[in-house]
Amino acid sequence: MNLKLKIVLGLIMILSLNQSHAQQDPQYTDYMFNPLTVNSAYAGSRGHMSVTALHRTQWVGLDGAPQTQSFSIESPVGKNVGLGFSVVNDELGPSDEFFVDANFSYTVNLNDDSKLSFGIKGGGRILNVDFTKGNYQTPENVFQNINNKFLATIGAGIYWHSDNSYFGLSVPNFLTDEHYDEVQNAVAAERLHYYLIGGRVFDLSPTIKFKPAFLGKFVVGAPIIFDLSANVMFNDNFRLGLAYRWDDSVSGLIGFQLGPRIMLGYAYDFTTTELQNVNSGTHEIMIRFELKSKEKQLKSPRFF
Repeated sequence: MNLKLKIVLGLIMILSLNQSHAQQDPQYTDYMFNPLTVNSAYAGSRGHMSVTALHRTQWVGLDGAPQTQSFSIESPVGKNVGLGFSVVNDELGPSDEFFVDANFSYTVNLNDDSKLSFGIKGGGRILNVDFTKGNYQTPENVFQNINNKFLATIGAGIYWHSDNSYFGLSVPNFLTDEHYDEVQNAVAAERLHYYLIGGRVFDLSPTIKFKPAFLGKFVVGAPIIFDLSANVMFNDNFRLGLAYRWDDSVSGLIGFQLGPRIMLGYAYDFTTTELQNVNSGTHEIMIRFELKSKEKQLKSPRFF
């Protein structure tokens, strides 16, 4: 059996096992600019309406590799209230999972510099798995297709933030639906995912800002996934960065602030595992549009 076939079969097994304890959530290299997808308390924290769209093509050249598209919009709607809406489409091998969530946050002013936001989210996802596609058919009828299976979502998060720092903890989905698992030949339950995010912005000079950030993903009984990143912004309009995903990849990031309302970002991941032999890396493109008042447009763009 050649390596590429082993990888494809491995993807199928990972997918099937993940169905028994929550299919792996979509991952992003530009997570530090897209926190709403993992923490509902982020909604409205930027102080104005923000719209973010992202496309990620993972492990280019490998059949069945993940592809993800996300869209989110969030805004304050009152003195202490924020609302957000997010849509994510995630494809992996023979599966296609579509997420739709509404987010609500309430913010408490701790002092003149910092705030604490509490968030909840609700929605659902639709899961399709079609093993008749591509090379996923097997001589034995081991796998059963899943057609438009709806799984509800209820999550929550807390998010502390100041003018130059942030820290958050969240559980995107508390529900642990039981379902039949074809691999284990038993009824299994999904497991809770915990997300820990944080970052800080340092002014190195009047024209240079430095931002280290991290994202930790924890699932009981599974290895911890930890992302570290460091970005440097020059003159409030050009950004360069590096990132490392533990035992997975290293990444280069670049971003452009095209005026006060539009930011473009690109990230490239180089795989550090054996998968590097059968793929040419991962590409991620992001655009963010911000609806600011004229007064806020005169201020420097916020780095998170």
